[in-house]
Amino acid sequence: MVTQASGAAAAAVAPEPHEESSSELNRKLTNPVSTLWSLSNQFNNYKLDNGHWNNSWNFQPVLPVSLTRDWNLITRLVMPFYNIVPHETAPGQFDRTAGLGDLTLMELLSPAGSGNWILGAGPTFIFPTATSRFTGQGKWQAGPSAVVGYLTKGFILGVFPQQWFSIGGDADRPDTSQLNLQPIASLFFGDGSHVGYSGNILANWKASSGDVWTVPVGLGVGKVVKLGRLPVKFQLSLQYMPVRPRNSGQEWNVQVQVTPVLPKLIKGILFE
Repeated sequence: MVTQASGAAAAAVAPEPHEESSSELNRKLTNPVSTLWSLSNQFNNYKLDNGHWNNSWNFQPVLPVSLTRDWNLITRLVMPFYNIVPHETAPGQFDRTAGLGDLTLMELLSPAGSGNWILGAGPTFIFPTATSRFTGQGKWQAGPSAVVGYLTKGFILGVFPQQWFSIGGDADRPDTSQLNLQPIASLFFGDGSHVGYSGNILANWKASSGDVWTVPVGLGVGKVVKLGRLPVKFQLSLQYMPVRPRNSGQEWNVQVQVTPVLPKLIKGILFE
């Protein structure tokens, strides 16, 4: 059973990441409200319905801190870098754009003593940091996020939704209302590996009928290995989207993820 450490004594004796088993680290890295610090690098290679490819790198730090004996605050950032974004310049003609995307920031407040249960809730934001109109939406966005799940030594099941509404930004860009719903389901094995569902269900509530949903069916395999004293998780996933927007929707995705574990720079409890 994996539980969150609580209290000053527990925090003081918590093992360093390199001292934990690969299996324990794998479970913690799959848990959205784990107390591990990590730097996830997610490389997505989308084949679009129009036959073109969209390639991106999502840099995703996860930085939890213990606010009190009973509550943890998990800061999750997503900074996308787009290598190729195809966009139509004339009927049947496409150009490509590379650049920075919009930054996503989420703050999850999670109880430290929830046992096998995974619980958390808090605000989520999108900032218009994109360097091109083709790599971002040009809107300040905010909304709620939550996570609920159940974690054991053998499996994890859960769901992780985020909803954003536009609250400002470029008046020439359309308003936004969008959902990112991440199902979590994996089986763990004793050697630090796992197999499970992969994909994020997306909904664009402002889109026309038939273009609202992107629903992937995906499978991912992953394993934690230790490179010297540095634990790193490697994951490979394949996703197919049977439900997707017409014309330029995502059809396939080949995803590679590399996640090194970091020593915590903020240790102990902030507010005794």
